[in-house]
Amino acid sequence: MTYYKDEKSFKEACGYEIDGFWYPRVTKIVEIKSKPALYRFYGEMSSFEAGKTMTENSAKEGTLIHETVEKIMVGEDTEIPKSIKPAVDAFLEFFDKTNIRVEKDMVEKRIFHPIHKYAGTIDALALIDGKFGVLDIKTSQSIYRDYNLQTSAYIEALLDEVPSLETRWILRIDQTKKCLRCGATLRPKGGRDKIKKGIRPLCINDEHEWSDLTGVVEMQEFPFWKSDFQAFLGAKKLWEWENDYWLRKIGYHK
Repeated sequence: MTYYKDEKSFKEACGYEIDGFWYPRVTKIVEIKSKPALYRFYGEMSSFEAGKTMTENSAKEGTLIHETVEKIMVGEDTEIPKSIKPAVDAFLEFFDKTNIRVEKDMVEKRIFHPIHKYAGTIDALALIDGKFGVLDIKTSQSIYRDYNLQTSAYIEALLDEVPSLETRWILRIDQTKKCLRCGATLRPKGGRDKIKKGIRPLCINDEHEWSDLTGVVEMQEFPFWKSDFQAFLGAKKLWEWENDYWLRKIGYHK
């Protein structure tokens, strides 16, 4: 069980107060699932604190991309920070070619499920090529299956309010360098240069010839969410078991 100072710190860290009732946050619930890649990352760091600092720096960059892209989608003028310009330029090119419509009141929208008792904040509800659904923006290295748990919870929470929802998309935005010799990629996010092997062996003695930082954009649709939602409810049950002490303290089970 994670340590919390008191009931207030638990509630602030793990959920939202909505209409006088406290709901656990979707992203906090999904954290209960094992993440071997994250454990390997911390194992490679010189200390836990070093890993934590790098994770926080990476999150700041991701948030900056998130906020900039969301403003672009709703037509707001925004200055593009130099540090994320390659990623945003790639998104702008993708946005010009893709039929995406997003209304301002559908961005960063707080939602909750009164029966299953959870809440979250969606990135956007979007109309894409004639389909209406949840659009979730990620700045990760890949599109991971874990994201399906999160987005299935969002759809289920919205169905009564927005019955026209029919699908969901993960939009991944990143920026990397590519070795012009071996095809490896270098991802400098968070202050750590992570190199990923391409189709050819890595350059001998790491004598790579890196390209300029280039944006990467990919979008995948995941139209079937019912089984993912059942898995999310399983994760929620485990999260409630893990945090039973604090949930009883705040009267969540009433």
